[in-house]
Amino acid sequence: MALKEKKNILTYEGLMKYESELEHLKVVKRQEVAQKIKEAREQGDLSENAEYDAAKDEQRDIEARIEELEKILKNAEVVDEDEVDLDKINIGCMVKILDVEFNEELEYKIVGSTEANSLKGKISNESPVGKALMGCKVGETVEVDTQAGVIAYKVLEIQRA
Repeated sequence: MALKEKKNILTYEGLMKYESELEHLKVVKRQEVAQKIKEAREQGDLSENAEYDAAKDEQRDIEARIEELEKILKNAEVVDEDEVDLDKINIGCMVKILDVEFNEELEYKIVGSTEANSLKGKISNESPVGKALMGCKVGETVEVDTQAGVIAYKVLEIQRA
């Protein structure tokens, strides 16, 4: 039985970002690195040519990222944020929660795992906090088991992103 590949849940914004990066890598970066390799080759002996080695490393990284992006996009399932049910927390919505212990308000956008970026306030539906919040309604309190212990969050608001 073939292993079913996991769907990569993306917001429309995430889809556009990945498609744009893929296009840039294929059209611009491939050309740039090919030129670097060509110039390094023209310098003669490749055995001690640091520019050639660096360009080949960069080429390998670009090709690996292209492959990774194509795989993400091939299995992408786009969440229509305009149709997100705001009665409960789901992928594609902004959620305002209260850290009960520290009385601190936090705001996150719930996204699929490939788009997660905690520094930009985007948490994955598969992260401990994201998973605990999925399906919760305004007013509910949820306890999340984290590395720092159990943390209680109260859902204050659910909005469109």
